[in-house]
Amino acid sequence: MSGSPGMDSPPPRRILFAGYAPVHFLCFLPVYQRLARDPELQFWFSGGFRRKESGAVTYQIDGFYDPYPIDPAAVIPLDQARQEDFDVVVCAHTSDSMFPRHATRSVQIFHGVSFKNFAVREKVLVYDYLCIPGRYHEERFRNQNLIRQGGSTFLLTGFPKADNLVGSPLDREEFIRRQHLDPALPTLLYAPTGGKKNSLETMGREVISAISRHGRWNLLIKPHDHPKKSIDWFTKLSDLENDRIRLVHDRDIMDYLRAADLLISDASSVAVEYTLLDRPMVFIDVPKLLKNVIKRGGPLDLDTYGRKIGKVAHTPSEVVAIVQRSLADPDEEQRLRRAMAGHVFFDPGGAVERVAAVVRHAAGLQPRLPADIEVLMP
Repeated sequence: MSGSPGMDSPPPRRILFAGYAPVHFLCFLPVYQRLARDPELQFWFSGGFRRKESGAVTYQIDGFYDPYPIDPAAVIPLDQARQEDFDVVVCAHTSDSMFPRHATRSVQIFHGVSFKNFAVREKVLVYDYLCIPGRYHEERFRNQNLIRQGGSTFLLTGFPKADNLVGSPLDREEFIRRQHLDPALPTLLYAPTGGKKNSLETMGREVISAISRHGRWNLLIKPHDHPKKSIDWFTKLSDLENDRIRLVHDRDIMDYLRAADLLISDASSVAVEYTLLDRPMVFIDVPKLLKNVIKRGGPLDLDTYGRKIGKVAHTPSEVVAIVQRSLADPDEEQRLRRAMAGHVFFDPGGAVERVAAVVRHAAGLQPRLPADIEVLMP
């Protein structure tokens, strides 16, 4: 728990964060670190790894918050959180399934900026404050007529998770050495999305094997942290590791993005985040996954930017050929990459401060929002 009241001070405001995937908390972590020593706030953490068996959904909290610098005494099971009252609940997933018994205000910070746009839907209006990553998502919400008079408050804050990508430079060579790879070689990062029929399911082993046979690049493989199909990719792919190929077990992908010379993905939001680094990308085609997005009602947007910020490969051999071409001419899609980064991310580098101010405002501790947070009007 953080924040301890003085003898004559009012009790700190109780803030609950709840999530069911590691990326949810990673989106909140820099905001928490900014506010952790605030004596007017007391943080609690709930949720856990989501498991679905025989139609029943459970949340396993054991180990969920262990990698992070938080007080274990502040971690509480979801059943307990549902019996308690808080001043503010913060989530990075879009439902209210982890809300406590009562929260005076709720804050949505989102956990991805994929062109699948699953976050742009009616259900998010259950939150009082929505922290919008940038103008692109403002336009998406307006197109769906979700910014309404008397409804949720939409705030243009930026995306805290992405602040790391424009922060202090990474010592790339040292980082690559720590992965037991040769820093003299170009480094590729393969980070697929988690939806059914993602590229790791459809041709992942073949792509990895083709890159391995090529033999001139490092390859870091970061499986999605909560895929729709419960597959232990670390076990299934372990036989493919060698002196140039490593599986990434870390939950946080950001430094791996910063270290990579090229990103391979399919429809993951990390591809959009990678535009902030202005480096080449290769998208493995996943037609069935994209068809499922449309079927599920997601406002898929492949026209504005989509996969135009990189090149699309349809077979493992095409992946290798396109990686070669992209490394030789890394600026080919630069104009669109930079346009997307500027459109999706509002003032990257300042989002943590703005979202921290929203949390304090929601807790009733900051009557006015900072001038650099725009309230989006209908």
